[in-house]
Amino acid sequence: MKQKINYYLIAVSNKKNLELCMKYGLAGFTNSINGAWAFLDINVGDFISFIYGARVFNLYKVSKKIAIENAENLPPWDTIKFKETGKTYYFPFRFELELIREFNEMLVRYEFTYIAENLLLRGGYRKTHFQADQTTLQNVSSLGKVANKKTEKLNYPSIKTFTPLITIKKEKVKIPYIYKFSEIFLQSIIKHYLSKKENLIKLINSLNFTNSNWINFEVLSEKALPQGHVDLLLKEAIPLGTSKQVVIEVKTKKATLKDLEQIKSYIEEIGSDCVRGILIAKDFNKKVLKNKGNIELVTYDFPNIKKDGCSIEDFINSLILEKFTL
Repeated sequence: MKQKINYYLIAVSNKKNLELCMKYGLAGFTNSINGAWAFLDINVGDFISFIYGARVFNLYKVSKKIAIENAENLPPWDTIKFKETGKTYYFPFRFELELIREFNEMLVRYEFTYIAENLLLRGGYRKTHFQADQTTLQNVSSLGKVANKKTEKLNYPSIKTFTPLITIKKEKVKIPYIYKFSEIFLQSIIKHYLSKKENLIKLINSLNFTNSNWINFEVLSEKALPQGHVDLLLKEAIPLGTSKQVVIEVKTKKATLKDLEQIKSYIEEIGSDCVRGILIAKDFNKKVLKNKGNIELVTYDFPNIKKDGCSIEDFINSLILEKFTL
């Protein structure tokens, strides 16, 4: 079954970079872990807009994604150097974009409510990209005007591409080619796994969830709440009279009582629209088992993964989610 199309707003650090992104129809991400996460999280066929200065610019479709070797001095963006840390960041991860609609709109428009709430509760961007829901994509698809021009093509010198990998072994890390497995990668892996409806239904059935047409639910990345940030959110893609939601908290190692209390606070904050809570972890300590209440506990595993490094697609295909039983 085909994975659904997602919509993301990509944060741009300055006006010059925004102009370069729009001129060439390119989105670029640095060799940082957040840059790699954005590159692995967003897929060909997804839609994106740029966000800068509390404004949202244009609607694009991702037509191609490439990771480029030795991209330190590759145009169009300048290398970023931090004197305080001595670290240098450049842009090996790139999306080629097809311009769909042209607009320049304030973030405060109702069409961007889902994203604006996230940013307000965060106190700013502080992320490479933000996932919006399907309602936002539908609304944005009528903003501005249909694009009647093509972006300028950036001609690279001879380049060599690579596939970024994720490794379980810290000693195998080699930026930007191999990144250490971490919680943000695990969240993305689980999100894409559950975005395939057959996988979502399989998990839902194993947890004996009822009273909802789960095939109409969408899986969204981190959602900001006054109490914190929900790692993943299942919600009705097209709410009709109700807006049912399931919060999912993800931990790479053994979940603690603090993690359990955290997800319970999210459920309380959302209120009656939140029908369930799921805590996914490698294992759970005794206090979690004793106090879990109506929170569903689920373990994850990658039985077929090579620890030296695998692509995110390999992780998604290998992922197994199982209801935890004593």
